[in-house]
Amino acid sequence: MTSDAVRRNMPVFPMSVVMKLTELSARQIRYYEEQQLIAPERTAGNQRLFSMNDLDLLLEIKVMLEKGFTIKGIKQFISDKQANQSSEEQRLRERLYKDIIIKPNTTDVPLNRGDLSRFYK
Repeated sequence: MTSDAVRRNMPVFPMSVVMKLTELSARQIRYYEEQQLIAPERTAGNQRLFSMNDLDLLLEIKVMLEKGFTIKGIKQFISDKQANQSSEEQRLRERLYKDIIIKPNTTDVPLNRGDLSRFYK
C-alpha cells in the first residue's frame, strides 16, 4: 500500500468535522452507517473517526441521493466498486511482484528479505 493510500485510509476526522465538510447531519451519517454504506473506525471511547476515503464516500452517497438513487442502489454500486477495486489491487500486486521481486534477479528466485531494504528509506 502506498503512503498516499495509507494516509487516505487513516481515520482522523471526528463527526463534527465530517458534518462541516460534507454538509450532512449527524443523523444522516449515522443512518448511512446503519445501512452499512460506510463503516467508520471507533476509538476506545466509541467515538467515530472517519478517513479521507470515508469523506469521499459520504460525498458520493450525497450526490447519488440527490440524483434519485435509492439506498439499495447505492449499496449495490458501492459493493460493485469495492469488488472491482479488490481485483484491480490484486492485479497490481501480481504485477509488482513480477516486476520488482522476480525480474531483477536473473535466476527467477525471489530476493532475500535483506535485499528488499534498498526499496525502503
